[in-house]
Amino acid sequence: MKKISLFVIVLLTVSFNGFLSAQTYYGFDPDTVKAQKYDMGKMWTFENPPIDYFEKEYGFKPSAGLLEKFQKSALKFGGGCSASFISEDGLIMTNHHCVRDILKSVQQGNENILRDGFYAASSNDERLVPNLKVEQLLIIRDVTSEVQSAMDKGKTDEEKVELRDKEIDKIKSDALEQNPDLTFKVISLYNGGKYSLYGYKVYNDIRLVFVPELFVAKLGGDPDNFTYPRYGLDCAFLRAYKNGKPIKTDFYFSWNENDIVEDQPVFVIGNPGRTNRIYTMSQIEYARDVQYPMLVNMLKEMYSVYEKKVEEDNAQDFNLIARLYGIGNALKVYEGTYKALLDPYLVARKKDFEKNFRKAVQSDKELNQKYGNIWNELESSRKEVGKIARQIYAYTISGFYSPQYLVMANKLVQYAKSLKRDQITKEEFDSLASNLYPKDFDKEIQKQLLVTQLNILKENLTKDDKIIREVIGDKSSEQAADEMIEKSVFSSLEELQKLVKSGADAVLESDDPFIFYVLNTQDELKQMQSENKVRIEREEILNQMLGEALYKVYGDAIPPDATGTLRIADGVVKGYNYNGTKAPVKTTFYGALDRYYSFDKKFPFNLPSYWEDLPKEFDLSKSLDFVSTNDIVGGNSGSPVVNTKGEIVGLAFDGNIESLPSNFIYTTEANRTVSVSAAGMMEAIRNLYKAARLSDELTNGRMK
Repeated sequence: MKKISLFVIVLLTVSFNGFLSAQTYYGFDPDTVKAQKYDMGKMWTFENPPIDYFEKEYGFKPSAGLLEKFQKSALKFGGGCSASFISEDGLIMTNHHCVRDILKSVQQGNENILRDGFYAASSNDERLVPNLKVEQLLIIRDVTSEVQSAMDKGKTDEEKVELRDKEIDKIKSDALEQNPDLTFKVISLYNGGKYSLYGYKVYNDIRLVFVPELFVAKLGGDPDNFTYPRYGLDCAFLRAYKNGKPIKTDFYFSWNENDIVEDQPVFVIGNPGRTNRIYTMSQIEYARDVQYPMLVNMLKEMYSVYEKKVEEDNAQDFNLIARLYGIGNALKVYEGTYKALLDPYLVARKKDFEKNFRKAVQSDKELNQKYGNIWNELESSRKEVGKIARQIYAYTISGFYSPQYLVMANKLVQYAKSLKRDQITKEEFDSLASNLYPKDFDKEIQKQLLVTQLNILKENLTKDDKIIREVIGDKSSEQAADEMIEKSVFSSLEELQKLVKSGADAVLESDDPFIFYVLNTQDELKQMQSENKVRIEREEILNQMLGEALYKVYGDAIPPDATGTLRIADGVVKGYNYNGTKAPVKTTFYGALDRYYSFDKKFPFNLPSYWEDLPKEFDLSKSLDFVSTNDIVGGNSGSPVVNTKGEIVGLAFDGNIESLPSNFIYTTEANRTVSVSAAGMMEAIRNLYKAARLSDELTNGRMK
């Protein structure tokens, strides 16, 4: 009798959908969740900064001159970071992790800058960084009508894209004639709802002035990455030169040595990389169900490969550590974003925004006629893409995660086909192919990357796929990798050169397992990509229409998604609740020492040995890092954090774990920007590193 009663209770509980269901499961009713005011973020453009909002929110009404200073003192740094001028003599501030990969290029002799840091005691000691440029945004002009008018003449999606690109080239060419010293880009805002012409002054003689040691800049390594409290001195200082001399600039941020205080308004001025907050629910669901699971699994495996290698090396190879940190950073970003996509509360907020947005469009006859079907079209398109996405991913040979065996095989096959078509000579073929073999080929790492690639195949292809049948079969990925390497000419330089000498036919008829992989995947991959190109072009137009609709409905009240271009993000210095306690507004150098000793001085919580005998004048109580409510994403690394006077109070270098949903939604509850304190940087530069020349320039805004 008790069993029957229990069964009835369970049955009633499961089937009581009309009353409890989602509310019982989630702890709230998703249908009652409302979108929040700033879900689409606070990354404002300099085309139309929200001056009235700033005044109402902070009592701060920036003048045109101050906004010009904000814009022209900020910089786009290298391939994907931000920076700023901080003295009239072209001194540049950015993050240590923004220069980490290029430090090796400036080393001399037996130097190891990642391990030991660098300081140029005089101008003559500043080191040229090869192939590095920074860009200063000087001109902004709205070109929306020109671009959209050109697109309107196209009859097909392909024609529209071609006409758009042609018009953009003309706009840039005309601008270059008038300003030959600048570089021009046309930036798409609101996915093409607006277009702006940006004119940049480019500096390409950039020299290194100062960086701390890697373990000081990134104390805690990957475990502490995207967390808070943090204890990293993640800063770097460089200088722009022209004609062999430091440049002179009228636009730079002065330094503020006062410590930050809670609720202080601060502004992050930088180049956030990319967000997709405008995405429809069908696009978000595709990312959640298809895209992100694939990327997270791959990055987890890659991280394990490099983590094992670093442990075996006892954390002595700093280039290997830098590689590990890069992969670990990507893993935390994608895994954190994926978890956010699985959060029913955040998804419910996105659904409510879309419901309101669609309703606004559909309730207006003109808007509905032009934009009303966008959501349905995107949903159908994403479903079609989803049918082939896994196979495309599995067949792709990537320079980031694929083993060198496959990269070499792919290039060799392409060279052989080019020779057969008389596109290259036999001499060119021999020269290109003979130089395929990497000089620093680590067979153990490459084997483990091969295992990762084979796991990708298993996870994303059916058992009857030819590659699965012929290459893997019933073997484990580890066994299959060993067998492929054993049978392959790419296992040694000598064997590879022997095959190359045999000519193109020998390559294309080879039974090498990696060549087999290339010959049986890449042509089919190109076919799938070609078929997908039509969908991509259509989605590009649909996304632009979505942006146009968003702008027509909400105007500048909603900032456009990040595009890797200059934005100003407002916020206040503020702690938050986490893990049942409170995160402090700031951390101090005392906390860095505690981290060091609490983890028994072991990697990645180790500091240079001199931290056990610090200079007496070095004040450990100074703030090191702090948090604020500013809206940032990847690309903001190196952004100056300034007060209402335009003075440097910090240097943005990270977000906390709670900020990782930012690609799709900005939340105000616990989303925080993590910055190095200006006071802490000055304390370290002046009293720890004794870099008097640099500290004097920061104080005075110019070189002596």
